[in-house]
Amino acid sequence: MTYDVVVIGGGSAGYAAARVAADNGAQVAIVDKGPLGGLCILRGCMPSKTLLRSSDVFSLMKRAREFGLNAGDISPDLAAVNDRKRALVDEFADYRVRQLCGPRFTLIRGRARFESPNSVCVGTEKVSGRRFVIAVGSAVSRIPVPGLEETGYLTSDDVLELRELPGSVIVLGGGAVAAELGQFLCRMGSRTTLIQRSGQLLSGFDADMVLPVETRLKEEGMQVYSDTRLQQVSGTGGRATVRFLHGNESRTATADVVFNALGRTPDLAGLALERAGVEVRDGSIAANDRMQTSAEHIFAAGDCVGPYEIVHIAVQQGEVAGHNAGGGTPVRTIDYRLRTSVVFTDPQVASVGPTERECREQGIAYLSAEYPFSDHGKSMVMGEIHGTVKILCHPASGELIAGHITGPEASELIHELAAVIYYRGTVFDLLRIPHYHPTLAEIITYPAEELADTLDR
Repeated sequence: MTYDVVVIGGGSAGYAAARVAADNGAQVAIVDKGPLGGLCILRGCMPSKTLLRSSDVFSLMKRAREFGLNAGDISPDLAAVNDRKRALVDEFADYRVRQLCGPRFTLIRGRARFESPNSVCVGTEKVSGRRFVIAVGSAVSRIPVPGLEETGYLTSDDVLELRELPGSVIVLGGGAVAAELGQFLCRMGSRTTLIQRSGQLLSGFDADMVLPVETRLKEEGMQVYSDTRLQQVSGTGGRATVRFLHGNESRTATADVVFNALGRTPDLAGLALERAGVEVRDGSIAANDRMQTSAEHIFAAGDCVGPYEIVHIAVQQGEVAGHNAGGGTPVRTIDYRLRTSVVFTDPQVASVGPTERECREQGIAYLSAEYPFSDHGKSMVMGEIHGTVKILCHPASGELIAGHITGPEASELIHELAAVIYYRGTVFDLLRIPHYHPTLAEIITYPAEELADTLDR
């Protein structure tokens, strides 16, 4: 039969697209190669944050004497940590599978390959659709570093399944996955070296917001090298050696394993997008603000599109794609004004809106002010003094443009700033909102007060 909408991929973006298209009355088929659940649930957000919670608790337990407590001898049990992770992931995945297998959709298991602009082949079955949504996600990048493939390495998928801790590890990369899981391994007891090509950790954030994270990682014993060029990876006697340039100096690092955290790329292999007339640009599917590809009846969403590999954005893209593919009116468009990013290191890094660097590059006028957690009562009581809060506002009206937080519970605190920005509120509005004392949230009022004083003058 011919479906109104065929969604390729049943992860966060694909399920959102299918759900919204079905809500609009479309007859929807979901094609998923499996395992069912999607990257976030199976190999991304949920398993990684479960592991990070264990290492955060372990790290805090080791600081017991700082709080006047005697915790005795403590040690991690990676197998038990992984058992807890598996139980939670299974629960999350079972719920998503029940959703995918519900009566609202036709679930077709297998890998899709376009045969024509209006049909895909799934095994021996032909599936036709009036419109399509491509939401196939991403796969671990294969970076051409000499000797890396021959030597072997762990991917993030492998790290999430570890039941024994490697004695030492070299982390290649400086993004969220490298920083989060690198800190996890370091805190659990692996001697950890992180080698990143960019000039700073977490290059999507302003440098001043990332510095507290790098400081904390080094305090915990991690060796961090920035602004490097990977030259070669080799293996001898069951150990791996990475040769790299740090500045103009040649260096080597040796460890039991290499963790390849050099990013992910859209998982487009085997889709035969050229048969459907779908343009691929710089490795990603090109789509407009309606999530429509170069083929008018084909939409795309999630990591295979970009430009942000973030689950809530993938869901928003999926909802827009599903609405438009499902014939919803009026046509919807995606809006990245409230783009929110979080990295779950300790301290956490969170932002909403553009960075200072992006404001300068885009010619956006702004004022900024910041305040450190090291001078904030509640964070001092908690013993969590790494980080700062930074607010950007319009230099005339005081309307909030962006907020950036590095520090304790930044992932939660950022949502107050997101709400104010959503309603186009000002720094004056932030000051009118009551903030209970002592709380972490009241730190937001300090840079807001500085900006308000500047604007009043």
